[in-house]
Amino acid sequence: MEQKKNNLHIALVGNPNSGKSSLFNALTGLNQKVGNFPGVTVDKKTGSTELSPGHSVQIIDLPGTYSLYPKRADEWVTYKVLLGQDPGIHADMVVLLVDASNLKRNLLFCSQIIDLKIPVVVALTMMDLAASKGIDIDVEGLERELGIPVVSVNPRKNKGIPQLKKIIELRARQLRQAPPRDFIAGNALATGAIRDVKALFNGRDISDYTAIHYLINHESFDFDQVVQDKIEHIESIHAFNHTRIQADEIMQRYSRIKNIMQHTVSEPDPLQKTLFTEKLDKLFLDRTWGYIILLGVLFLLFQSVFWIAQYPMDAIDWSFSRLGAWLSHMLPESWWSNLLINGLLAGLSGILVFVPQIMILFGLITVLEDTGYMARISFLTDKLMRKVGLNGKSVMPMISGFACAVPAIMSTRNIENKKERLLTILITPLMSCSARLPVYTMLIAVAVPNQRVLGIFSLQGLVMMGLYMLGLFMAMIVSYVAKTFIKLKEKSFFILELPIYRAPRWNNVLVTMINKAKIFVVDAGKVIIVISLILWALSSFGPGQRMNRVEEQYAEQVRLHPDRAADLDKERQAERLENSYAGILGKVVEPIIHPLGYDWKIGIALITSFAAREVFVGTMATLYSVEGGKDADPQTLQQRLRSARRQDGRPVYTLASSLSLMVFYVLAMQCMSTLAVVRRETRSWKWPAIQLVYMTSLAYIMSLIVYQLLK
Repeated sequence: MEQKKNNLHIALVGNPNSGKSSLFNALTGLNQKVGNFPGVTVDKKTGSTELSPGHSVQIIDLPGTYSLYPKRADEWVTYKVLLGQDPGIHADMVVLLVDASNLKRNLLFCSQIIDLKIPVVVALTMMDLAASKGIDIDVEGLERELGIPVVSVNPRKNKGIPQLKKIIELRARQLRQAPPRDFIAGNALATGAIRDVKALFNGRDISDYTAIHYLINHESFDFDQVVQDKIEHIESIHAFNHTRIQADEIMQRYSRIKNIMQHTVSEPDPLQKTLFTEKLDKLFLDRTWGYIILLGVLFLLFQSVFWIAQYPMDAIDWSFSRLGAWLSHMLPESWWSNLLINGLLAGLSGILVFVPQIMILFGLITVLEDTGYMARISFLTDKLMRKVGLNGKSVMPMISGFACAVPAIMSTRNIENKKERLLTILITPLMSCSARLPVYTMLIAVAVPNQRVLGIFSLQGLVMMGLYMLGLFMAMIVSYVAKTFIKLKEKSFFILELPIYRAPRWNNVLVTMINKAKIFVVDAGKVIIVISLILWALSSFGPGQRMNRVEEQYAEQVRLHPDRAADLDKERQAERLENSYAGILGKVVEPIIHPLGYDWKIGIALITSFAAREVFVGTMATLYSVEGGKDADPQTLQQRLRSARRQDGRPVYTLASSLSLMVFYVLAMQCMSTLAVVRRETRSWKWPAIQLVYMTSLAYIMSLIVYQLLK
């Protein structure tokens, strides 16, 4: 019995915006994992929670859905799990979130799950909002009418969570069974077909309502061909009409729901005063003020990323430069100390220095989501999106692209229109993801003065915002052009439920910041460290004859000019780097990138950062650490880049070359993971190839224009 309890799997389901994410976070805290549902690229969040000491259960957060008649890919995920047709996921019971402020709509989904005969507990959320609307709910009466346990919870304030856990534990001890009665009496139009399907699955205890869904959607289930043919035959002999059966069922359900609400819910006069949320929406969704406020919010977002993160970033950068200098003097001169300082330590500094900005950016985005403003951005921009071939639903993946293009492209499955979904996939990588942030930050710090505009605004923050806006602007242009080439004609509808405005859940914000930092350090860090070590080897070694010639040449120079030994050693290190394997590779690509204002070291970084954009910083850190040598003065990476010179003495990182490089990273693909996920989503290499060609070409042309105009 104990073994079964510990292996209990609980599915968390509900309508979108019913508080499911809040409850999942309240139950699981940091004990979460994110992956993909088997066979589909829809996010799967799982976690564990302890109901009582020594009794933990697994929580599966299923995508939000309004009913058991799915339309989108994520709704199909939930549907198959609830129907027991997902071979990878089994739910022993269901915790169903019901929004008390929209009870009638939420009870439709609830009634359907009841009739599936799955053990279910209702978590009644948004009770505070219901109260603000003047809605009074008799929770005990609702529990009696539904025939299942109902618990009032407020995950944001951790209210009702212990009671919910207690009810779940009672079910685990077999004290709470499946719903004892049907929500509706059945469907007289399908009595014969239901009887025959249940007889076909005689070995399984399925409900009448489950049988109806087998009849409606059996083609999408993993039944063998014999069973498929038999169900088709049952449909034929009973003249089973899907549309008529579904319409009759929905009418019956709403009739029963109306009766239940009359007995358990007290609602105010419909002419109640306008809520605070509606008053705010008159301002935030205004055709003029709405866009002004949106630009203001984005402006403050990027100003804050620079302003707040500046001090911890400077501290981390300074600490690593001092640590490297200390190790250089303490450790003996050998290949392993060189590897430790110029390979491992340089790569590690290129990771950790950007953690503050990553955390702040994701923290602020989470605040916007929690307050309900992010959904308003989708609604506000729908009209603009339609002019370029998209709709408001494209905005959420695009905004998610500011974090990472991979999950953003996966989230386009919420877009029903095939053409709009494909266009969204094609342009989402133009959004400046968090992997670009370290590149922008480093180059802005090197080339853009840290000064105030009008005495208030940071010039560096304005440049940062300009880079993000450039990606967004180019995405609109690309979509407008591409819509004429993609010949798919399908009607598009945009329906969005706007959540109420709420105070952000600071615990959730903190959890998100920590998780995103962990993902960046672990996932991106592994790639950066490996490439940094490879680069150290390529930068430290080269063809024997060339390297020996450099050593002999500078040994002779030191013999002749012993008073210039320190300066000659720096020149020797630079010459060794240029004749190393990495230097040879950089020289090969230099003629191609020279018109953009780049040197051969930047060429190496462009090649290595195709694995992941943020590798650019680690590459620069390694190359300039190797060039500096063991006895070089302790300098931060920014200082080394500012002092970098070409052979003719001109600075490498001028305003023109730095802006050109920033524009290149705004527009170039430079991400193998994104190409892989586009291949997976489109089921073809055609679209990833088109993306790679058009983004690289666009990046080269725009960077060329910027450099030639500013040099």
